[in-house]
Amino acid sequence: MSLNNVFNNHRLLLLYKGDISALTLFAQHSNGSICFPEPLPLLSSALEPEEFEESKVSVHPSMLVNAMNQLLQLDNDLLHAEPGFYEQIDTPGGVITVYMARFKLLDPPHKLMQSRDCKLRTLPELRGRPPAEMELLRRAYVKMMEG
Repeated sequence: MSLNNVFNNHRLLLLYKGDISALTLFAQHSNGSICFPEPLPLLSSALEPEEFEESKVSVHPSMLVNAMNQLLQLDNDLLHAEPGFYEQIDTPGGVITVYMARFKLLDPPHKLMQSRDCKLRTLPELRGRPPAEMELLRRAYVKMMEG
């Protein structure tokens, strides 16, 4: 599968969570989206777990993380797939599965992400994103606080 089409039906949320402070930051593109590498299509909505489609072909989250490392030119050990986070978004073009990758660093990689035309933002700073993204952020935050 090529880098381009691996993300046709998949996205990643990139986040940093401080092990000591529990500070949680989500990566945001310069275009405003929190989904990587592309924003979700317009008119997207989050599916409830009972509505999730069974997928015949599954892409392992670590494959997406490796592809993201290549796209953002990151060292292979910076991002790690976050186990247990799996969400589906209904879009006009079909269902998109969203996974989460976490920066495994002591300090937030602000400068690194700025050099990639992205910012790390707190949940309150991301208010006003489209409803599907806000729901993804809510579910990701709950998962990180429980984990």
